Amino acid sequence: MSRVLGIDVGGTKVAVGVSSADGPEIVERIRLDTGAGTLERALAAARDLDGAPAAVGFSTCGVIRDGRIWLAPNVPGWEGLELPRLLREEYGAIPVAIDNDVKAAAAAELRWGALRGVSAGVYLNLGTGLAAALVVNGQVVSGAHGAAGEIGYLQAVPGEPAFADGHVPLEERVSGGALAARGTALLGRETTAADLFALSASSPGSAVAELVDEALGLLAMNAANLCATFDPECLVVGGGMMGAADLIMPRLTAELRRAVPFPPEVRPARFADDAPLLGALALAHAASQAS
Repeated sequence: MSRVLGIDVGGTKVAVGVSSADGPEIVERIRLDTGAGTLERALAAARDLDGAPAAVGFSTCGVIRDGRIWLAPNVPGWEGLELPRLLREEYGAIPVAIDNDVKAAAAAELRWGALRGVSAGVYLNLGTGLAAALVVNGQVVSGAHGAAGEIGYLQAVPGEPAFADGHVPLEERVSGGALAARGTALLGRETTAADLFALSASSPGSAVAELVDEALGLLAMNAANLCATFDPECLVVGGGMMGAADLIMPRLTAELRRAVPFPPEVRPARFADDAPLLGALALAHAASQAS
């Protein structure tokens, strides 16, 4: 089978990989740090792996609208980048598929993982940021502007600073990045979300445990609201915070059973660290088969 190429650009790293079969196996890969000249370095790494792939899948932070990237301020030079045009110039007639990183991860779960065979589902990504992907009729929904599932912009308190004020309200409370920032301020030393989950488990009733409990409660409430609105058959949860799945999954499951008239099954994602890159490869396989 012809090889396909996947490229994933995230807030802190770039991953490039090649797959030679329609499955979640990456036969070669390169990892780079995100920074100046991200796209040029990513494309150079891709040429080193395979200069003439059968198809290319590209997973990116932010969303694609009107031929440009939006909502990606953390990658230098990424906001407003004309990514579709630049990839057409690079790859010519080779099929190229582009999507948001969370939607791409959902595509990987649909093709090979926990969403396989699901008609109506939700993929919830708990990482440095917070977002979801909605699945309808076995396909990831983009929305009118490519921003379906951007639940980080949900408000937790009516009238609080929101998108127009430069804020991402829910993400600033319950994402891995937010927990790390809040934990660092609380403890007076650099910490991570994983550190906080471990401290919370070992120190019930502590300030850290209260912080984690508040964040999980807010996350569970919004997951329940999303499921009550959308009525999925399953909720698949992935992302880096799933290292604390033993704390997160029971909380989500209990809240969905309490608050949602027809609660969906709650499943862990099959793919963790490589999810967006595998998503890019899933996009590439689909593009290759459609061409």
